[in-house]
Amino acid sequence: MDQRPPKSVFGHRPRKIRPFELPEHPGDGAGYDALDAFAMQKAASLNAHVIGHGALAEGEWQALSLEAPDQPAMRRYRLERIRQQLASRDLAGALLYDPLNVRYATDSTNMQLWVAHNAVRYAFVATDGPVILWDFHHCEHLSHHVETVDEVRHGIAWFYFLAGPRFEDMAGRWAAEIAAEVLAHGGGNRRIAVDRINPEGVEALAAHGITVANGEEVMELARSVKSADEIKAMRRSIGACEAAMAVMEEALHPGMSENDLWAILHAENIRRGGEWIETRLLSSGPRTNPWFQESSARIIENGDIVAFDTDLVGPYGYCCDISRTWLAGDARPSNEQRSLYAMAAEQIRANVDMLKPGLTFRELSEKAASLPADYLPNRYSVLFHGVGLCDEYPSVPYPEDWQKGGYDGVLEPGMVVTAESYVGRHGGHEGVKLEDQVLITETGHEQLSTYPLDAALLGLAG
Repeated sequence: MDQRPPKSVFGHRPRKIRPFELPEHPGDGAGYDALDAFAMQKAASLNAHVIGHGALAEGEWQALSLEAPDQPAMRRYRLERIRQQLASRDLAGALLYDPLNVRYATDSTNMQLWVAHNAVRYAFVATDGPVILWDFHHCEHLSHHVETVDEVRHGIAWFYFLAGPRFEDMAGRWAAEIAAEVLAHGGGNRRIAVDRINPEGVEALAAHGITVANGEEVMELARSVKSADEIKAMRRSIGACEAAMAVMEEALHPGMSENDLWAILHAENIRRGGEWIETRLLSSGPRTNPWFQESSARIIENGDIVAFDTDLVGPYGYCCDISRTWLAGDARPSNEQRSLYAMAAEQIRANVDMLKPGLTFRELSEKAASLPADYLPNRYSVLFHGVGLCDEYPSVPYPEDWQKGGYDGVLEPGMVVTAESYVGRHGGHEGVKLEDQVLITETGHEQLSTYPLDAALLGLAG
């Protein structure tokens, strides 16, 4: 007999899960369904998201007076944002493969980096209907705690690694299942948004009369304005990241490698319940100019500057994207190092100060503090960009790059952006990278990142 809790509308099962409180085993003679229900409840109670972020992170957040987000409210808000975008485009739903979009829609995770390049995990969000998640085999328990996921099924993999030469056949099976949900919940509308899809998938859906619209646009715009609970989650992620940075800075000394230092940020992020780091952007000494060297085995020397960009996906899946440059050792900074640092610090200060709702992206590009001519060839790719679960919409380039890739839009309250600066003379020896994360408020802005700048490079150290 099936002993699972009764399903409600769209297959949703009510969740009452407490960490570590294991259910009672039904006994050696129990049937399949009873053992299945026990296994689900046991695994769900041991889910990392149910267990939480740990005493270290919780203690630091309490010391910083950082409130916990209301996660059910945050999930409802994010689903409503998606459905507003879908309804405004007359779409029946969204089919999502990007693991960050799946996270935004479901607040459920599974092997996030692996599924980014192995398309086995996907979700369908009906504009007026259920949220269905297709997951890797035997992974239903990973979403059992999430009240906004109505049903979990095994995914149909049709990428070549798993499907091999049967990929067209598997894509056909996949499309039939997707089409059935669109027909059941679309009210006759057969247009859906899809964020990632191969050509054979488009063709297989078309065979069922399903047409595909741009799902990236839907999701980037949905994610761009954060709720109060999302901001609470982001504050905690930033707090965890900055605590990890403090451990890094304390450990920094001449004689260690760049990789030694970079590994600390990874380790401290994981210790606080964080998830991963998107890049490897840490360099020292002559490797800081030009920017975008990845962390290496180079040994940091006394008097080197060490620059890095966190690009850190922390607790709750929210990104802390800030950059700092430090002076290594006890040497006095050179005049060039102080000059580079002052230029970057002033650009960040000026560009953060100008942020407010109602400004267009074109205005931001044209009015932002720029760089002298001999530094422009090494300029960073953008002046500002959005941030949420990762780097996201919008992207605001320098005026020199506007025609090549700029687009307009308007800053809104609830958006979070970073102000970027990289200062390195064209053909120069070193460079400085700084970046801060900023919330757009109803009346202006609030800087969310608080990690101090380097006193020695600012000329403030004794």
